[in-house]
Amino acid sequence: MYIKKDVVAMLLAGGQGSRLYALTHDMAKPAVPFGGKYRLIDFPLSNCTNSGIDTVGVLTQYQPLVLNDYIGNGQPWDLDKMNGGVHVLPPYETSKGASWYEGTANAIYQNISFVDRYDPEYVVVLGGDHIYKMNYSKMIAFHKAQKADLTIAVLDVPLSEASRMGIMTCNDEMRVTDFTEKPKEPKSTLASMGIYVFTWSKLKKYLIENENANTGSKDFGKDIIPAMLNAGERLYAYTFEGYWKDVGTLDSLWDANMDLLAENEQLDLYDSEWRIYSRHENLPPQFIGPTAKIQRSMISEGSVIHGESENSVIFGGVTIEEGAEVHYSIVMPGTVIKKGAVVKYAIVGENCVIGENARIGEQPENYPNRDEWSIAVVGHNITVGDGKTVAPKAILSESI
Repeated sequence: MYIKKDVVAMLLAGGQGSRLYALTHDMAKPAVPFGGKYRLIDFPLSNCTNSGIDTVGVLTQYQPLVLNDYIGNGQPWDLDKMNGGVHVLPPYETSKGASWYEGTANAIYQNISFVDRYDPEYVVVLGGDHIYKMNYSKMIAFHKAQKADLTIAVLDVPLSEASRMGIMTCNDEMRVTDFTEKPKEPKSTLASMGIYVFTWSKLKKYLIENENANTGSKDFGKDIIPAMLNAGERLYAYTFEGYWKDVGTLDSLWDANMDLLAENEQLDLYDSEWRIYSRHENLPPQFIGPTAKIQRSMISEGSVIHGESENSVIFGGVTIEEGAEVHYSIVMPGTVIKKGAVVKYAIVGENCVIGENARIGEQPENYPNRDEWSIAVVGHNITVGDGKTVAPKAILSESI
């Protein structure tokens, strides 16, 4: 027997994350490490817990093993409930056959029976690859007050970025009058964050209609939202003013980690009133050796630092040997930076070995063609041999 819930959250976590290249070869994008001890999915899961939402479906598909293991029974996020809790929902075979999730809307459609178990009034649909802290209960309260059928969280973005996002025009009451996915000539700068509150009865109706029509991309932005708008349903925009970043690219992932070091008040991981929870393994305290030099860095538990770390995010279990240098970089769990190695403006994946006197990346001002410069990336479980070089903008997927 299932207890009726007022709200159920559905977290879309099946994306391949192809723009993160080597970092998502063997894991789903929401499982990518972030901020020294977290993974991307920790943010929406923690937001749910902090917002009082205790029933969450996590829809997985691409390379789900790491993500499934990480979520487990949901205990770190207080989502190990007898009634509700967190549920991993991969595609599965029904009497009609088996099918991968074909789009964001189709993923929810295939799990209508899961939502119906709890007979909710409202469904919150979330992405698994955004860095932000948000009280969903305030957005739900706004949705109820407007008697909305759909409420879309929006950010006011620069006009130069608007053509990359779903853009909406609203009247004075924030009711949506126009919505266009990635418009060439944006009519406004109110951009969808990919966070939705639906009245479940309405969403269910449009999911079924979209599936039966068997046209389009079966996507919220391209199909469901335009259909609801064209039918005259009550769509509203909820303005969010905090920190939010889509970390779907290598540059944005690096930027978001660097924002942590800038002590951005809106991305405060030390805020006791809005904690970000994680399944962080029990590691010993970090050790800072007598030859270490550390400046403006986040150093996680289990790290051993004998070398230099400047403006960098160092995950748990990382070793930086004496004479090694790490500047403006992200070094993920279990990696060893050997003596004399220099890592600058780079992302280094999990369980790598950077050999003695190897060089990864370079600062932009030292690169001859600034237009061709970007961060260097080393994928997971890779060895870079002694004296080897990984140039700026290079993405290393195999050992060298």
